[in-house]
Amino acid sequence: MLLVIPQVLSADHVRECRQLVEAATWVDGKVTAGTQSGQVKHNQQLPEDDPNAMAARNIILQSLGICAPFITAALPRKIFPPLFNRYSGQQNQFGNHIDNAIRTSSSNGQWVRTDLSATLFLAEPDEYEGGELVIEDTYGSQRIKLAAGDMVLYPSSSVHRVEPVTRGARLASFFWIESMVRSDEQRRLLYDLDMAILSLRAQSQAGDSTEVVQLTGCYHNLLRMWATT
Repeated sequence: MLLVIPQVLSADHVRECRQLVEAATWVDGKVTAGTQSGQVKHNQQLPEDDPNAMAARNIILQSLGICAPFITAALPRKIFPPLFNRYSGQQNQFGNHIDNAIRTSSSNGQWVRTDLSATLFLAEPDEYEGGELVIEDTYGSQRIKLAAGDMVLYPSSSVHRVEPVTRGARLASFFWIESMVRSDEQRRLLYDLDMAILSLRAQSQAGDSTEVVQLTGCYHNLLRMWATT
């Protein structure tokens, strides 16, 4: 499932994160690349232990913790601490690759199975040319370029790339999620069911109907069957 989640960060939080990361010291993005992706990765990144990166990371994690669409779609069990990248100048693209299946964070030593990948945009689309995130999924190529504060969530098994940035700078945060429900198909069914229940509840003027109660029971029984905590 590929899902765009708008306004994960408020305008104020986008501003705070940008001030932090723009004042930090950037390094070659290959520091977190695997063998294959390292051959096609040409960007800059903030070290995990950079104080500014850590402060911006906390802002993002706090925002994710209260973002209902993210929680519903990802059903997060673990979140790899958000990282930050920049595409500009000669370090301006990332060719086709698939994210590593397992990541370990140097900040906490925790291993995370990468079920889902996330890109949270920190620069507005008109601040740079190019830089689209291109994701190959079952419906073909999806080209993603979102407003600052918006995020795209997609399966980590997808082939994806970042197109060359030909003007300006593309700033973003990226991270991975280990879901309580490992299967993308099962997560999609649960997400669709939850969205349908929310829609039915919004239409009701007299509380939950018998059918809504039954559907809610189906949702939680499926989650109970599929989830690993």
